[in-house]
Amino acid sequence: MPETPPEVLVLDDDPIAGVQLASLRDGSTSPEHFRHHARRLGSMLALRAVQDLPGAPSTVASPLGPAPAFGPGRTVVVVPVLRAGLGLLGGVHDVIPTALVGMIGLERDEETLKARRYYFKVPPLDGAWVLVLEPMLATGGSASDAVAALDAEGAEQVTVLSVVATQTGIDRIRSENPGTRIVTAAIDPELDDNSYIVPGLGDFGDRLFGTPH
Repeated sequence: MPETPPEVLVLDDDPIAGVQLASLRDGSTSPEHFRHHARRLGSMLALRAVQDLPGAPSTVASPLGPAPAFGPGRTVVVVPVLRAGLGLLGGVHDVIPTALVGMIGLERDEETLKARRYYFKVPPLDGAWVLVLEPMLATGGSASDAVAALDAEGAEQVTVLSVVATQTGIDRIRSENPGTRIVTAAIDPELDDNSYIVPGLGDFGDRLFGTPH
């Protein structure tokens, strides 16, 4: 039986994940290469997130006859928080190609710093393992709102995948949504006055798509 991962898992002991994170932090990384490293890191985060996913046997037809197969014993649903979460989606699908996809749109009000939901569409979640893709886990408000909405739809297990998080964001999610797991590449020390992670890596969505901030 696979070992159950901790409720908060940080990939700071993984040198290959560290290479991807360093490139994402580097302000000189172009959007093209930023997308490349985000995808690779998305794969690594996903592998850790489902390391204890229940499995189920099946059978496939090979050219020479029936062959035993083994795959996920639960429906896996990936829910990127728009738009930044899209940067991790391809990497998750590289390792879990059967994963279904939902979308949640959350927009931060620059005055109140609170998130407003403007879009929510997901496949049936009853009994599913859900991976929420929220690359920058700053105050935790957006991710916590997303987790609460997914829990309400009947998800069995919800895990937030993050590139960079803060302890403030982690504590908020865990407090408001007990049982939620978090997998992140790093925990940074603080937020600035605008609730951006320091040192962080800047605005993930802007750097991903090459748009000005």
